[in-house]
Amino acid sequence: MSMRYLVIVPDGCADRPIPSLGGKTPLDVADMKCLSGLARVSEVGLVRTIPDGIEPGSDAANLSIMGYDPSVYLTGRASLEVAGMGMEMAGFESAFRVNLVTLVEAEPAAGSVSGSEAGSAAGSETDSVSGSEADLAAGSACGEVLYEDLMIKDHSAGDISQEEAEVLIRCIDRELGGADLRFYSGVSYRCLLITDQLSVECVLTPPHDVLNQRVGAFMPQGEGADRVGGLMRRSYQVLKDHPVNVERMKRGLNPANSIWFWGQGTKPALPSFASKYGFDGSVISAVNLVKGIGVCAGLSCADVPGATGTLHTNYRGKAEAAMEAFACGKAFVFLHVEAPDECSHSGDLEGKIKSLEHIDERIVKPVLAYLESTGEPYRILVVSDHGTPLATRTHSAEPVPFLVFDSENRQKAEGWKGFSEKAGAQGRFFARGCDLADWFFGV
Repeated sequence: MSMRYLVIVPDGCADRPIPSLGGKTPLDVADMKCLSGLARVSEVGLVRTIPDGIEPGSDAANLSIMGYDPSVYLTGRASLEVAGMGMEMAGFESAFRVNLVTLVEAEPAAGSVSGSEAGSAAGSETDSVSGSEADLAAGSACGEVLYEDLMIKDHSAGDISQEEAEVLIRCIDRELGGADLRFYSGVSYRCLLITDQLSVECVLTPPHDVLNQRVGAFMPQGEGADRVGGLMRRSYQVLKDHPVNVERMKRGLNPANSIWFWGQGTKPALPSFASKYGFDGSVISAVNLVKGIGVCAGLSCADVPGATGTLHTNYRGKAEAAMEAFACGKAFVFLHVEAPDECSHSGDLEGKIKSLEHIDERIVKPVLAYLESTGEPYRILVVSDHGTPLATRTHSAEPVPFLVFDSENRQKAEGWKGFSEKAGAQGRFFARGCDLADWFFGV
């Protein structure tokens, strides 16, 4: 009988001790009966999924878990998302992640200048920026407030609906795009730009890393920064009074009043998963980034209706997709759930705990029962791709907990074990995520 392999990734579930939880973490306090029972007969430990010198992003972390060393294969997040959306990009093109974000007025920084003064001061620096971009290079067209004095309130514009996001990105593409600047909607606030006009060497900051901070401190820097920043400023003028946002504000929802560039990259090239490990598999995720890794690795990707990447995603649908993949002969399923990460970015402790409990009850429990019922051997890896501490609301690079259950080699239930940061620290340690993958797949 052939071995089945299941990898479950509760994105960003690892955290740090939280005072309001008595120094415990969400993994410590979440009611996860299935995972707790599984951990008692599993190998538990910690793994470093983010190599030194690489930003702690989901791109690097999920590549690492799937067996690809990010130091070798990571060419940028957005280009993986392009693949996940089923699109092609030429070798000379680059892709940029485009978030629809919510900006609000903030107190001007000490020493900031007025719009007209900034416009004069920026004159010579904006010579390379075309037309209306030059007019906005200093933020002078943002009305009475400089774009740089706005503050990032929400990196996801209140988890804007797919339908609303598509309308807004079509508007952005019409007003700011062209043959060499092509904007595409993705899932909710997660959009993309494919272009051969902007430099991937431009230094950009993920918006979820700088929530509640002034835009001015995190504007694009380096090669091509003027043009990238100009597009962001212009987007504010295009979107701030758009009917979609007017209606959202009437309903008390955050408007998607600007685009924000980050995660740029060039076309990736991964060796196939089958060539690495000798069998085929399927990827299940609401996130185009993770789907894109699967596409580039030659794996199939399941589309689950109602999979949103939020707390309210279709957990049961993902479980059913995993069971269907195994039933159709797939030896490997990579099941990714974004919800814990999104809750951390939003500072939602209660939501993060609930998401973990939903994963345990609605995904781990039924899929485990299915695998048991087949009578075939199987292995399960449950691992956080990276930490997303609620205290910082952004990703971290410290080692994360994992558990590995082998139906043919159940560990003795000696002492206390669980799926948590504390339990992992008492077990096996892997210095690289790709080494954990090799061990898990028996290489």
